[in-house]
Amino acid sequence: MATAQLAGSLISARNLPSFSGLRPSAVKFSPSVAHVRVGGRSKRSYTGLVVRAATVVAPKYTSIKPLGDRVLVKIKEAEEKTDGGILLPTTAQSKPQGGEVVAVGEGKTIGNTKVEASVKTGAQVVYSKYAGTELEFNGSKHLILKEDDIVGILETDDAKDLQPLNDRVLIKVAEAEEKTAGGLLLTEASKEKPSIGTVIAVGPGHLEEDGKRKPLSIAVGDNAMYSKYAGNEFKGKDGSDYIALRATDVIAVLS
Repeated sequence: MATAQLAGSLISARNLPSFSGLRPSAVKFSPSVAHVRVGGRSKRSYTGLVVRAATVVAPKYTSIKPLGDRVLVKIKEAEEKTDGGILLPTTAQSKPQGGEVVAVGEGKTIGNTKVEASVKTGAQVVYSKYAGTELEFNGSKHLILKEDDIVGILETDDAKDLQPLNDRVLIKVAEAEEKTAGGLLLTEASKEKPSIGTVIAVGPGHLEEDGKRKPLSIAVGDNAMYSKYAGNEFKGKDGSDYIALRATDVIAVLS
């Protein structure tokens, strides 16, 4: 029978092969090194090693031109303080999901129709959490991603002002029930996360094969029920919860 002993402390950047084109400071390691003893012999396995790194663009390159329907976004810096002025440790700083569009591709072709990007340089956008490829360029963090991964345009710092793109909608989430049907007060931990809310903004619709947009069947003011684990969640300045998701994740309209 094989026995395994974790030895994460044995790993360091010097023990690993170099990654061409990446600066050491840009590489983050999540080590999981196992020494497995089989038949009296010790074998080292790095199968649990996770390497996450932003691609560092060398200073000799002065511009980046996205291709096709991709856009380049300069990532907004993480908030270092709370609204009350309390400094946040690095581990508590939430990863930004927004930034400024600094370059756009030439668009995409659908059938025989050329479709330009629906976002322009200078737009402030919000994007899906795990979208795109992160870059370090001119001393700042950037993200290059497909236009379809952009959730919407947000020119203010309040989530309720988000303008959804393509086939997405913005919903103000209904407040969780405070009591059970029998009248018992619910604790915060036991309140069920609602999957119902009011549609407050809709995108222009999905692109069809002829290059035209098909309007969404969901309208502002609809009370919508949506898939529980869909979309991107935001907190509004008024404390309300909002979610931006694709129209296909709305499963019913309530009346």
